[in-house]
Amino acid sequence: MPPKPRVSKLVPKVPGVTGTSRRQQYSASTKKALVDVAEELFTDLGYAAASLDSIVAGAQVTKGALYHHFSGKQALFEAVFERVETDSSRAIQKALRSKKDPWEKALAGLQAFLAVVQEPRYRRIVIQEGPSVLGYERYREQEERSTFANVLDIVRAVLSAGTWELDEDMLQTFARIFFGAMSSAGESVSSSEDPIAAAERVQTAIAFILQGFQALADAGVPLPGATDPA
Repeated sequence: MPPKPRVSKLVPKVPGVTGTSRRQQYSASTKKALVDVAEELFTDLGYAAASLDSIVAGAQVTKGALYHHFSGKQALFEAVFERVETDSSRAIQKALRSKKDPWEKALAGLQAFLAVVQEPRYRRIVIQEGPSVLGYERYREQEERSTFANVLDIVRAVLSAGTWELDEDMLQTFARIFFGAMSSAGESVSSSEDPIAAAERVQTAIAFILQGFQALADAGVPLPGATDPA
């Protein structure tokens, strides 16, 4: 039999927090321990192979405690999925905030995104397992709240570098196109046998596209759907 995956023993701790009851603190700690262990097992084994028994054992809580916080395994997976997506989105936002120049901002966001999709937990939980466990519609909703918001931020920065004046519908259209490209690129990197080389190819291709936009902006070339502010 293959060796069992190592699971960190995450015993819920109850820190002293002013104004919060001990029971509420313990409940929050228990929930965090369940999500921590579930994330580890879903990453290592996949959704199907990670049992609730192994999750509660790793968190050192009862199944009753698990069902107090989650309706079942899928609800627990969704909590893990949301945390991974939130952490990833924050990493990308941090990269975006680090640059003022719109072109540097776009490249920084791209590099952060490509780093995220190479993380084992993101590859397994978001890319590989997310669509099948959550269902396509729910999966896309989650992606909209995180990845799309970052893509829209990048598109606004890039398009504002030119003299173009685009209405919100056109901005959303550009963002949708880039969002689709980024999602597809993320999947290709995540599923590649050599994700580092795949990420480098994606970065080269998108950097080339951004250079094209920069050339258009520098030359004052109008875009379809744009109006000349002059």
